[in-house]
Amino acid sequence: MADTTLRSDDSGQQSGLDTSAGRNTTAGNWTPVTLAEALSDIGMRRANNQDSFSIVLANDTELWQRAGDLLIVADGMGAHAAGELASRLSVELIPHHYSKLNTKMDCSEALLRAFEETNREIHRRGMANPEFRSMGTTTSAIVLLPIGGVIAHVGDSRVYRLRGQTFEQLTFDHSLVWEMQQAGEVSEEMIRNSSIPKNVITRSMGPSPSVQVDLEGPFPLKKGDRFLLCSDGLSGQIADEEIGLLLGLLDPAKAAKALIDLANFRGGPDNITVVIGEVQRDTGISNVQNYTSGGRAASSFPTSLGLMAAIGLLAAIFLALMQQTPLAILAAAAAILALVTGWIKMAVSKQSVVQEQGFGKAPYRKYTCKPSATFASQLKTAVDELFQWLKDNSNSPKLKVLAERIQAANKELVGKDYKASTSSFATLLVDVMQEIRDRRKEDDEGRVDYKD
Repeated sequence: MADTTLRSDDSGQQSGLDTSAGRNTTAGNWTPVTLAEALSDIGMRRANNQDSFSIVLANDTELWQRAGDLLIVADGMGAHAAGELASRLSVELIPHHYSKLNTKMDCSEALLRAFEETNREIHRRGMANPEFRSMGTTTSAIVLLPIGGVIAHVGDSRVYRLRGQTFEQLTFDHSLVWEMQQAGEVSEEMIRNSSIPKNVITRSMGPSPSVQVDLEGPFPLKKGDRFLLCSDGLSGQIADEEIGLLLGLLDPAKAAKALIDLANFRGGPDNITVVIGEVQRDTGISNVQNYTSGGRAASSFPTSLGLMAAIGLLAAIFLALMQQTPLAILAAAAAILALVTGWIKMAVSKQSVVQEQGFGKAPYRKYTCKPSATFASQLKTAVDELFQWLKDNSNSPKLKVLAERIQAANKELVGKDYKASTSSFATLLVDVMQEIRDRRKEDDEGRVDYKD
C-alpha cells in the first residue's frame, strides 16, 4: 500500500512536546487532498504519555479513491506501561487491518472490521501478560474519502468538524456523564454543578474480546473543512467553542500548538493529543448516493418494468398498424404505466440508498464560533502571566520583541478587534511558552545565568 504514514513514536521529544506534524507528499501529478498536522504532549502532571496517534495519507489517485486518508487518536488506560502499549497497538494495527480489508469490502465495513480485529489483538496481548491485564484504550479514527468523512469511534476521544464558523462534535462520548444525560437522568446544569466524575468511560478497546464500535458519516467534504481529533486531555480543559475558534483563526500547525499550550496553562492534568486534517481541495465527487454502507451502487431503472414498457410500446405500434385503435391505446397506456411505475421505484430506491448510506446520529453538539472579548481577555491574561514569569526568571533576548507584540495585541483588544486580538494572543501564548521551555532547557544545561 503506497502511503505517507506518521505515527506518534516516529520521532522524539522536542521542547517538551512529543512528535509533531503531518507531512504531505506528492507522487506524479497527484495533489494531496488532506493537509495533516499532529502534536502530542505529556501534560503537566503525568509521568508518561499514554496517548498515541497515526496519520496515513494516500499519495496517488487510486489509493485516495479506494482508501482515502486515515487519521487516528488513541488514549490508553492501564497501570505501568499498559495504557501506552494499548494505544500504540491501536494506532499501528488499525491502519494495517484497514489497508488489507479495504481491497475486499466497502471502506466503512473495512474500518469497522479493522477496529474489531485490533480490539481482539489488544485483548489477547493483555491476557497474555498479568501486568497488562485489562489494559485498554479509547480510539477515534476518521477516513477522508471521495464520498466524505467516515468515522469509527470507541471511548471519549473526540472528532470535530469546523466548516466556516460552524463547529460540530461528530462523536458521542462513551462516558458515564454522557450516557446518563442521554438516558435523561441528568441535565447540562446538573453536570456543571455536581460531582459526577467526567472521566469515567463506559466503552474502550481491549478489556473485552469484543467491542461495540460507533460508525458516523459519511460527511461530505468541502475545501477548507477542518477535522480535529483529540484526547480528553484537550477537551477536558478547553471549551468546544474555544477549540473551534482557535482552529479557525490559526493555521493547523499553529492551532495544534496553541490548543496544547492553553490546555497546559490551565493545568494540563492529562496527556494531550491533537490531530488536524484540512481538506485542501474539492474532491469533485457529487454523486454521493452511489455509495452505500454495503458497497452497492444506487439502483437503476427496474429491468422487469423496462421490459414491460418496451413490449407495450411495440404492441401499441403493431396494433396501430393493424388498425386496432382501441387495443393500441390500451397497450400504449400499459407501457406508460410501466414507465411511470419504474421511475417511481427508481426514485424511491435512490432515496433509500441515500438514507441507508448514512450511519450514526452526528452531530451531537453544534456551535457557532465567533471571537469574543471574554476569550481574547482570557488569552491576554495567560500571556501576561507567562511573560511576567519569563521577565522575572530569565535574561531572554526576546523580551523586547515579545513586549512590543503584546502591546500591539493589547491595542487590538482595546479597539474591539476580537478576531485579530484572539489570533495575536494565541500566537503569543505559543511563542512565550516556547521561549520559557528554551530558557529552562538552557538552564538545565548550565548555559544561562538567571537574575538574582
